[in-house]
Amino acid sequence: MINRMMGRSGLYGLMAVLSLGLVPAVSVASPNVVIEEAVSLLASELDGRKEALAEDRPALYAIIDEILLPRFDRQLAAQLVLAKHWRTASPEQQQRFIDAFYSNLLHRYADGVLEFDEDKIEVLTYRGDDTKRRTQVKTIVQLDDGTKVPVNYDLVRRGEEWKMFNVTIEGVSYIRNFRAEVDSEIRSSSLNAVIERLENETESASGE
Repeated sequence: MINRMMGRSGLYGLMAVLSLGLVPAVSVASPNVVIEEAVSLLASELDGRKEALAEDRPALYAIIDEILLPRFDRQLAAQLVLAKHWRTASPEQQQRFIDAFYSNLLHRYADGVLEFDEDKIEVLTYRGDDTKRRTQVKTIVQLDDGTKVPVNYDLVRRGEEWKMFNVTIEGVSYIRNFRAEVDSEIRSSSLNAVIERLENETESASGE
């Protein structure tokens, strides 16, 4: 369920974001602007180009990366996904997982980005406490069948910036969902095996 929903809405601001011509870093006083600017920028980049980008995956990935990377805390997201396994991982394994996790995320939801429609996204009035280190921005995404789905983004303050690190769709957290998947795989094999799988999946997607 979450993969289907993430495909349609997870990178509507991320994606988660999401995060992902770059816009200047947003002031810590305006976390909503991170999402709003990402939505506007993605809409601008996709305008009139969806069919061409569907055939040119490297160009599509580059657009997503350009929008997502400056607004997404890759290390925090990767650390939360690995949970206790992060503490026992070597620095090399940590960095490889960060890179593999982010690249896999970017490639996995590229199709969802092609379904992006700015008019179907409503960024709700911000009611969080932006004096805290972490906050949340809530949005509503309308699907093609008219269903309205809550899509919320968790952000962390880094200096004078807010960066996204998680998306929750209909109450299902991407971080928690992926953590359970990775934890099970690590227990049955190893962290290196998980990293290699993610790297291979990204390589395969890049060769489409």
